[in-house]
Amino acid sequence: MPDTNPHDSFKKFKSPAQRNRRRMFAVTAAALSTIIFSAGYFLSTSASNQPQPKANPLVSSVHTLYQSMGLVSDDELGLNNESDQVIIDEGENGPSGTIEKKTVQRGDSVYSILNTAGLTPAEIHELTSQLKGDKAIRGFRAGKSYGLETDKDGKFTRFTWQENPTTILHLTKNEQTGKLNVNRETIEIETRIATLEGTLHTSLAKELSSKKRSTLTAQLNHILSSRINFKRDIHDGATYKILYQEQWLDGKFARTGDILAVEINANGRNVNAYRFLSANGNSAYYDESGHALSQSRGLYIKPCHYSRISSPFGYRIHPITHRRQFHGGVDLAAPTGTPVRAVANGKIIYRGRKGLAGNLVAISHGHGVRTMYMHLSRFARSCRYGTRVKQGDIIGYVGATGRATGPHLDFRIIKNGHLQNPMVALRQKAPTRSLSKKELSGFMAKVQMYQEQLAHTPVMIADASKQGENKNL
Repeated sequence: MPDTNPHDSFKKFKSPAQRNRRRMFAVTAAALSTIIFSAGYFLSTSASNQPQPKANPLVSSVHTLYQSMGLVSDDELGLNNESDQVIIDEGENGPSGTIEKKTVQRGDSVYSILNTAGLTPAEIHELTSQLKGDKAIRGFRAGKSYGLETDKDGKFTRFTWQENPTTILHLTKNEQTGKLNVNRETIEIETRIATLEGTLHTSLAKELSSKKRSTLTAQLNHILSSRINFKRDIHDGATYKILYQEQWLDGKFARTGDILAVEINANGRNVNAYRFLSANGNSAYYDESGHALSQSRGLYIKPCHYSRISSPFGYRIHPITHRRQFHGGVDLAAPTGTPVRAVANGKIIYRGRKGLAGNLVAISHGHGVRTMYMHLSRFARSCRYGTRVKQGDIIGYVGATGRATGPHLDFRIIKNGHLQNPMVALRQKAPTRSLSKKELSGFMAKVQMYQEQLAHTPVMIADASKQGENKNL
């Protein structure tokens, strides 16, 4: 007779009552877990849609429970909720590979160069098919220059070709995913100072349009809307002076920039506005006495042009891990190569690779505010650690580096070490105020400089038929 274990006999011959109690316990435990999970998910989801910056204690408790059960994974920067302290590394994590500038030799072709760089015929075909019908490579001939970038292992990552004076073509291979892309970079252009002045015989809008500067009209309306009504207050005989920026490329006019100063005299009434960067780092317009002109201006600008928000701030189901987790930024879906701009004036405190975040730029804006721009395909040439940037400066380009399902910008705002909902922050308005006594002297010096420029700067107007020709009006 074989040996038997008394514990096995006990398991085998349990009474029906015991088995029923065991089943009931299991069912109750499962039901309780489901209720807790559902309630927690509802509460945390509701909390993530609220604009308040402080974390909900109940949501944090539920989140801690999720972590202990293995149901939560960290976001790209290892954050679990918005109450986490955000620590930003400072410095520059430069490219681990090399960038070579080469010259096209007789007999070279894009195919032969890419093949020598390590791409397979199938990969080259995929890239060139994206250029089908494109005229970008027609000027590719002996004597021309191109760039070739490789990673730390010597593998191909980027081919660069300047197709015309304003555009650089990039053929890239993502280091993590192996995805091949064709994108373009617009070359940064020269900024010049120009003036316009005259006496009106029609409307100011028609006057500016006749001088090929109609894009200034909307700016003037925005700057002076609290002081003057252009349709009602401006009549025949009114005089105007405008000092503004123009952007030029290779000696040719491209577009208008910011207005720096404007002086209008209508029926003996002077209406003036001067642009000034205050001590808090924000630019605004003031009258000749240093009083702020009331303007509805955003504290921050949008970091890029995007088609949709692919992932909001707060808790979400991650598109790669498929696990519920906290997301510390907002994902803005945009094509690879879309310019990414600094949302406010500041200083670059980090530039480089950052794990799952891919190519990352962090900017300090003062008063405890910092912004982060993640998953960039590449950095702008002027974007370096320690450099100062102005609101609207290009710092990089949208990409899918790091952990990403597709091209997008993960944009984050941190204030005093804690995450903010970026979409709430982007709706904030910059405060308008009069200048302090300390700032006022600097402002008056600036006004004097503006007035001298208005009196002596030649008017640079691009003729419609001969782009780039300077004319004094």
